[in-house]
Order: sequence, then C-alpha cells, then structure tokens
Amino acid sequence: MLQSRQRPACPVALITKPLTSTAKAVQDARQSASPILAAAAIIAILYLGRVFFITSIIALVTAFILEPLVTLLMRARLHRSLASFVVCTIALLFLYIIGMGAYSQLSAVYQDLPRYGQRIGDIVDNIQQKYAGMEERAYQLLIPARQREQEKLRAQQEQQQAQQRKGNKKGNPPAAPPAGNAIPEVRIHEERLRIGDYVYSRLSSFYQILLMASFIPFLVYFMLSWRDHINRSFLQFFHGEDRTVATRSLQGIADMVRAFVVGNFLLGLVLALISSVMFWSMRLPYPLLMGPLSGILSLVPYVGLPLAMVPPLFAALGINTVPLYVLVVVSVASLHLIALNVLYPKIVGSRVHLNPLVVTFSLMFWGFLWDAAGLVLAIPLTAALKAVCDNVKGLRPLGKFLGD
Repeated sequence: MLQSRQRPACPVALITKPLTSTAKAVQDARQSASPILAAAAIIAILYLGRVFFITSIIALVTAFILEPLVTLLMRARLHRSLASFVVCTIALLFLYIIGMGAYSQLSAVYQDLPRYGQRIGDIVDNIQQKYAGMEERAYQLLIPARQREQEKLRAQQEQQQAQQRKGNKKGNPPAAPPAGNAIPEVRIHEERLRIGDYVYSRLSSFYQILLMASFIPFLVYFMLSWRDHINRSFLQFFHGEDRTVATRSLQGIADMVRAFVVGNFLLGLVLALISSVMFWSMRLPYPLLMGPLSGILSLVPYVGLPLAMVPPLFAALGINTVPLYVLVVVSVASLHLIALNVLYPKIVGSRVHLNPLVVTFSLMFWGFLWDAAGLVLAIPLTAALKAVCDNVKGLRPLGKFLGD
C-alpha cells in the first residue's frame, strides 16, 4: 500500500519572467547610482572629518620622513621602540630650535611693521597717482575740451536743481556754504576687529586644531615603533593571492610616497640653506627667516616661483632700492629653475609618475576639500592611489590613466 501510494518524482521547471524594459532600466539606474552615491558619501566624510584626516596623514608623512633614521639606528643594534623614541626626541628638539629662531625673527619683523607698512603705503599711493594720471591723459585725448566744459556746466546745473528741490521739500532755504576756507569736520567711525574677539569667535576651531596637533608626536612614535606589527596585522585581512597584492600595494605606496616626501623634504632643506646664504650675502634683512620660507614655498607646484619671491621682496622693502629688487627676482628665479631641472630629478627621483593633468585636478580637488593642507598633501595622496591601482588587476587601467 505504501509503495502504491508513492509517486515518481517529476522534475519541476522554474519559469522566470523576462524583465520588462522599465524594470531593466530601473535596475541599471540603481547599479549606476550606487558608485555615485558611494563617491558622494566618501567626499562628504573627507570634508566633514578633514581635521582628523589631515592630522593622521601629516603623522603618516612624518613617519615616512623619519623611518630611514630609525632603520639606521636599528643597524646599530637598537630596538625599534628605543630607536623610534630617540628619533622622535631629536625631531622635537629640532622643531623647538627652529621655532625659537623663527620667533626671534618674527619679533624683529613685528617691530619693523610700521616702517614696512609706510613703504607699502607709499608704493600703493604712487601706483594710484600714476593710474590717475594715465586715466586723465586718456580722458583728455578721447574727449574734446568743449564737450568737457558742457558736461561740467550740465553737472553744476543738475546739482543746483537738486539742492533747490531738496530745500523746497523741507521748507527751508538751502544751507549756505561755510565761510572762508573752513572745512566741516567729518568723523569716520572705523570698526576694528580686535584679535581677542577674533580668537574668541574662532575658539572652537583653534581648540580642535590644537587638540589634533597634540596627537601628532604620539601618532608618529607609535607608527614607527609598531610598524612591523601593523604590517603583519594588516596582511591578516587578506588570503592567498590577495595577500600578495596587498603586500605589493603597501610596498608601492611606501616607495612612492617616501620618494616624494623624503625627496621634497631634503630638497626643501637644500633650498632653504642656499636661499639663506644667498640673502645674507645680499645684506637682506632677516635672512634666516626669509630663506627657509622662500625655499619651502618654491616647492609648491605651479605657483612655487611667485610664492618664493614674496618673502625676500617683502624683506627688501626695508632697503627699498631697485637694484636689490632686481637681484632678488633674478636670484630666486635662477635657483627655482635649477632646483626643478637639476636637483628635483636627482633627489626626488622618477618614481612618482603622474601626468600634469592629473596633478592639476588633484590640487584642485584636495585644495577644495582641505584648503592649504590639501594643496600640500594632494600629490602624495594621488601617488599612493596610483600605487594601489598599479598592483590591483581590476584597477590597472585607472593607474595607467593617472600615470605619465
């Protein structure tokens, strides 16, 4: 009976309805909208958390700069943690000495600010007078004298009519002009924003920046001392071939960022030293401050040359001679061209392969998100992204697009 009741199993075919054109369009729209929404979310996170991300990246870049020194001390049989502590201590002492020197130079500049302000005011007045003279000469050439007289008479008549209408409206005769050459006193109320009010209004931003900046020494120390452990722990998230790709990506990021960051750091030191000696030989005021500023600003992409000229030209206002201005411009331009064409390829190397169009867009993008810090960190971040794209098979076309 049981066997007679059992029926042979029959295969059941699943019938799926084909997607209509509307459903397919909706599905395609969802698939294309997902990357756009993800990109928008990432940009929003980068913008809202810019202080956190800038602090972390600055600490990472500083760790890349100090890593060769840690490796050198480890070759002298020092443990990594002790070598990291020694290197971080030396770096803080170096920054302290630089800060004290900059403070002494800035104090002297602050005392001379009235004199520099007077010179800048004289230059601006001369430019305005020359512009007014050129405008007057152009006016005399373009408009005949008779037409100017007619316009002057018409303007006087209109002014008199306006005064009469004003007096009739108030029911009072128009006020007589003051006797003699007496000039009525005019009081101008100038509202000056005090430094204390400005600091108080921006107190929360300053506090947040100072709070994040206080973490940088600790972050740098732990990144240096725990470098091997962090690398091993990070690679545990990947298995098989993915671990090999992750290892190559990390090595590529380290090589490319170190080549750019450490190379630019060394190049900035060389330019700062040469600029300081050069400005000192010119008898330029404050060479120990203007030289490093000019050398570091010279490394800014695209606008490095005009930015590098600003500090020495400002210092030259104290002497205010045309030959000194010409000598400053020629010397800074020559040093900048030599640095870009001779020193930059040798010190920085050819590891950072980014085409100029990508560099420009990266400067615009990161500058929009993180302001001045974004302009400084734009190229290292883009170079790190290219290193990842070059080692991930699915992203290699993007790496080729970013490359030169």
